[in-house]
Amino acid sequence: MKFSFKAIFTLPFLIICSLLQAQLKDNSHLRISLVTCGPADELYSIWGHTAIRVIDSSAETDIVFNYGTFDNSDPYFYTKFVRGIMRYSLSGSNYNDFLQEYKEDHRSVIEQVIMLDGEQKERLFNLLKINAAEANRYYNYQFYEDNCTTRAKKIITESTKNTIIFKNILPTTAPTYRELIHQNLTSQHKDWSKFAIDLLLGSNLDKPTTNEQSMFLPDYLMKGFDSAALQQCPLVSEKKIILKESKSSHNRSFITPFVLFSFLALSFIFLSFSKNAETQKVLRMADTLFFFSLGLLGILITFVWLGRVDIVCRNNLNILWVWPTHAFVAFFPNRNQVWRTTYFRIAAIVALLILLSWVWLPQQLNYAFAPLLIIIMVRGYLMSGAR
Repeated sequence: MKFSFKAIFTLPFLIICSLLQAQLKDNSHLRISLVTCGPADELYSIWGHTAIRVIDSSAETDIVFNYGTFDNSDPYFYTKFVRGIMRYSLSGSNYNDFLQEYKEDHRSVIEQVIMLDGEQKERLFNLLKINAAEANRYYNYQFYEDNCTTRAKKIITESTKNTIIFKNILPTTAPTYRELIHQNLTSQHKDWSKFAIDLLLGSNLDKPTTNEQSMFLPDYLMKGFDSAALQQCPLVSEKKIILKESKSSHNRSFITPFVLFSFLALSFIFLSFSKNAETQKVLRMADTLFFFSLGLLGILITFVWLGRVDIVCRNNLNILWVWPTHAFVAFFPNRNQVWRTTYFRIAAIVALLILLSWVWLPQQLNYAFAPLLIIIMVRGYLMSGAR
């Protein structure tokens, strides 16, 4: 039998913590836990969800406090959503009703019982009830700075007077916000959602996160709680799976943005070498449609950059190649105008420079952008009169 000095010194510590946990359970009629829910297909729930469960054995209540409540029946909901004006609220619901909803959606639910003393439990429960009052329950949701997960973390740490110690859960090279949100999108094969996010969200998402900043995502907060300590004892006294995800594996479509746009790029290149008059006519129509579509995307990028109240869409380097002016220039029929040939020559050069500097840019670009840049480079060069 091998003896470990680490085990010898750790055993008394674990015994003390176990005794302390037993004492805390005996002295309090409240049982509080962090509830982490798995993702769903809708974009707003693709990263999962966080809630706080409070069981009051004396009052015989079992309540789930949920900071992710919003009203999508508002006729201006999607307009406000695009502008980043998202009014979320804290609500309380019966645990069984809450669980039934996730069971119907085939989503996982994991519970972590938090080891707090009686005073801390009472303080947290009171804070939740105060925050759930009609005058206090609403807040302006912000994707990675103020959401249902960050709110749950904040109110729990406040109830302990910020004495929770979170151990590092990140690798040596800290991931960026974009890399963190990519993880769920990739695992669920949401290639088109990833494309849209990478197109519209700016370089602010490419900043490395700190350990606690990474806990804006439910899975990372759960990991953070797993290794956190309170008063030199583990913060989580018990962890259990309430519901397992019962969905089949996520189906991946073959037609991803990269596949579609690569096919489009090859088609443009192939048609560009044709001398057939009819083919050239079709190509001119395709040029108009392609650059007009890029221009509309550029207008959208500009709108969300300037129109949103938060910063997630600002400093978007995609504006360097998705020019709003494309939507207007595409319809000028005279290909021999000097300004027009100069315009498309510059567009081709900029596209080439972006491709050459891809890995050094301060914003991570989606791989599906590369075929689009190749189209701009090839067609811009040829439309500028160069043959």
